[in-house]
Amino acid sequence: MNIKQYLDSTYLKTSVQAGLSETENDTIVQGFIQEAIDEGFKLIMIRPDKVKMAKSMIVKAKSKLLIGTVISFPEGTNSLEEKLAEARQAIEDGVDELDYVCNYEAFKKGEAELVKTEVLQGTKLAFEYHKVAKWIIEVAALTDAQIIQISALIKNVVIANFKEDCYPNVFVKSSTGFYKTENNLPNGATFPAVIMMLENASPLPVKAAGGVRTYEEAEEMIRLGVKRIGTSAAKTIAHGETASGNY
Repeated sequence: MNIKQYLDSTYLKTSVQAGLSETENDTIVQGFIQEAIDEGFKLIMIRPDKVKMAKSMIVKAKSKLLIGTVISFPEGTNSLEEKLAEARQAIEDGVDELDYVCNYEAFKKGEAELVKTEVLQGTKLAFEYHKVAKWIIEVAALTDAQIIQISALIKNVVIANFKEDCYPNVFVKSSTGFYKTENNLPNGATFPAVIMMLENASPLPVKAAGGVRTYEEAEEMIRLGVKRIGTSAAKTIAHGETASGNY
């Protein structure tokens, strides 16, 4: 198994979150991009304002590394117009995949139509430019019933509005890695949550983001049916070591 082709190497901290200057943080981002190029990972996942940097490095290296970015990150509460504008800018900057954060708080309040609309319009925009769309549902913020419901909602919107050959290009993704949980509960993908996503999002693919810390866990996620794994420790996992961070 070429596990590297399942790994989305991820660095999403701002300079403030990292406690660094902008220049220092950019150096870390560049390091992640170069590592992803060198290791042959599937994709580098970075903030929207770093997409141009990644594109330049990848072109220079003549690499096949894909670029992903996050939209309305990490809360997902931006308006549809704001989400689409952010996505359009990322497309213009050279992104390949758009990881939208669902407005899961609106969903929890019963505003399912709002989420349906953003999934439809955000996916439509991605397809218009031949990009992949992923929808982050933030499993740590949801009950089991809500994980099942929102996974099915995304699936149903896609099935109702797009052709079958489009399905592999719309993912349901577990987590941002930035959600604050109580009592040190996991804030990323867990096996129970991922199983619920797989059962209710199918035939759409699932991305397990955060929480995967070892090669064995990654292998088990893939065996279950996960198509992508988001982690800030891609090299550590790929080389059979144990990651120390939460994402």
